[in-house]
Amino acid sequence: MTGKTSTRQSSSKLATWVFVGPYYTLFTAFIVLSVLAAVFLSLTNFNSIEFPSYVGLKNYVDLLTADSVFMQYVLPNTVYFALIVGVGGYILSFFLAWSLAQLPHKLRTVLAIIFYSPSMTMGVAMAVVWTALFSGDQAGYLNNFLLSLGLIDEAVQFLVSPDYLMTIMILVGLWGSMGVGFLAMMAGIMNIDKEVYEAAYIDGMKNKFQEIFFITIPMMKPQMLFGAVMTIVSTFQAGAIGVQLSGSNPTPQYAGQLMVNHIEDYGFIRFEMGYAAAVSVVLLLLILLISRIAKRFLADKE
Repeated sequence: MTGKTSTRQSSSKLATWVFVGPYYTLFTAFIVLSVLAAVFLSLTNFNSIEFPSYVGLKNYVDLLTADSVFMQYVLPNTVYFALIVGVGGYILSFFLAWSLAQLPHKLRTVLAIIFYSPSMTMGVAMAVVWTALFSGDQAGYLNNFLLSLGLIDEAVQFLVSPDYLMTIMILVGLWGSMGVGFLAMMAGIMNIDKEVYEAAYIDGMKNKFQEIFFITIPMMKPQMLFGAVMTIVSTFQAGAIGVQLSGSNPTPQYAGQLMVNHIEDYGFIRFEMGYAAAVSVVLLLLILLISRIAKRFLADKE
């Protein structure tokens, strides 16, 4: 019996590793090794041609003390963009998911696809829809509308103006924020047993507001946490929005410059790979910090 039990346990372990082995292999190759490589390069001076030379923490010291663009524009822009788009998009995702859950199945499916589709076509949408809407000539829809009403005398350069670029980026970010987290939240809401709501109303629950805060949110905390993490990662990694809208990196007067743009600027334009790696490590630590805060509030206590 002992031999059969041992054989069965060995077979079970082998089957387990067959299934999880590819995941661990890919995770190690593309996540762990990439992070370790970034940390290593951040401690070097590397121009992508010559062999990296070790400089210690010099890149981090320069980033925090000598890089006025990073401290004055990039970091504040990134935090501001992440707070508005991240928090706003997260709240909007939840209430849209909750609202769709109240609708009939067919209508809910159609609307879910409509809300989700912008997150899959952000690049195309920015190139076609948003640039046409905010184009800086009379052919731009917004300029044409404002000129026809007599509200402006000449076309406004919305996409290259520091006064408007960040606002437009936030609008585009919110428009495309209904991604995987939005679907996860809707799935969590749909999986809550309707009998729980019925029992709560029998016990004295009076309105939808109480329903949301006392039943819906507590019972879908895993999906809420997943949505929060996905939102945090996507907003802090956003960088293409400002560059594609303005057509330049850096963006005009750094008005829409985010940390990802700063990494691309130093890494692929100036070829200061070591410095770019230091910025990427700081970005990773910032994402981890915010994710830990989200987990503290949304993770199930049990």
